[in-house]
Amino acid sequence: MAAKPDPRDVTAQVRQALAEDLGGGDVTAGLVPAASEAHSEVVARESAILCGRAWFDEVFRQLDPAIVIDWLVDDGDSLQPGQRVCSLSGGARPLLSGERTALNFLQTLSGTATVAADYVAAVAGTRATILDTRKTIPGLRMAQKYAVRCGGATNHRMGLFDAVLIKENHIRAAGSIAAAMQAASSLVGQGVSVEIEVENLAQLDQALAAGAIRILLDNFGNDVLREAVQRTAGQAKLEASGGVNLTTVSEVARTGVDFISVGQLTKDVAATDYSMLFS
Repeated sequence: MAAKPDPRDVTAQVRQALAEDLGGGDVTAGLVPAASEAHSEVVARESAILCGRAWFDEVFRQLDPAIVIDWLVDDGDSLQPGQRVCSLSGGARPLLSGERTALNFLQTLSGTATVAADYVAAVAGTRATILDTRKTIPGLRMAQKYAVRCGGATNHRMGLFDAVLIKENHIRAAGSIAAAMQAASSLVGQGVSVEIEVENLAQLDQALAAGAIRILLDNFGNDVLREAVQRTAGQAKLEASGGVNLTTVSEVARTGVDFISVGQLTKDVAATDYSMLFS
């Protein structure tokens, strides 16, 4: 099971989402008598990996802590079309008001977890680990990173603060790969990883000579990736990146790289279809 999300992040994200949806109040829910009680069920309409329970729960906690939610599955579980996910009981007004916001979190994060699981399955049997990127929905990075873990993939750096990734413009500004590596080594503290991006085999050789222990191979063809693996011979961990999709990822993995970073995990999210049915 993936490490649980930070409750402070969940609370803040839900508060903002409810504010943009409710504004000054739900004028439609006001048609329902204040004392009315209701029961509802959430059903998955397609195969998926569930993710987003904490956000779903927090929506209704903020609207009415008396609402009771009974979950039948957990984050990371596989769902089949028509499968019941959870049931809710409580005040009809808060259930109606929270329905869309709660489902928005559930469908978005389940979509991220599901595609992550698809990529992990595609490289099964190879040494490659599937990584996410910083190409996330603004304001939902920590949530999507959690969803990636629920799908069985691995997080790359969370942001610009927890790891160094030296890219083309950094190298140009520093003057050379060796100069950029030297500057990074003198600036970062213990425990902060340093990775450098290269665009061809000549730059790979320069990075290895400069002592790089993790190298990102940007938009290398598969034949060149195999050559890079042979040249590196275990001196550094190699990450393939650029243009990878579900059709191509298996062959990329078979080149022998250690990591494959995939922006599609969090950038091109296809929301999972859920329904919340009242009875």
